[in-house]
Amino acid sequence: MSSNEMIPVTVRIMGKEYKILCPEGEHESLIASAKHVNKNMQLIRDGGKALGAERIAVMAAVNIAHELIDASKTADENPSEIATRLDKLQKLVDSHLITNNI
Repeated sequence: MSSNEMIPVTVRIMGKEYKILCPEGEHESLIASAKHVNKNMQLIRDGGKALGAERIAVMAAVNIAHELIDASKTADENPSEIATRLDKLQKLVDSHLITNNI
């Protein structure tokens, strides 16, 4: 496999499996990200009010974006690196939403 090849990775979020393509060598990071998303979504779901999966996903995305922004304030990264990471996250979320018709 070349370093640019995409490999399928199956992750489980809120009891559902999702197959996501990611660059070879980044699958561990993707799995860790999915676990983080799952944890955030479960916390929101278990927080009390009955919410639909789409609303839970949006709220989790906002929480995670907030965490990233807070972390970037203290990080030693330059703004273009942060923008690149946010762009990758946005593409991943968009891909997921399109793939799952959300």
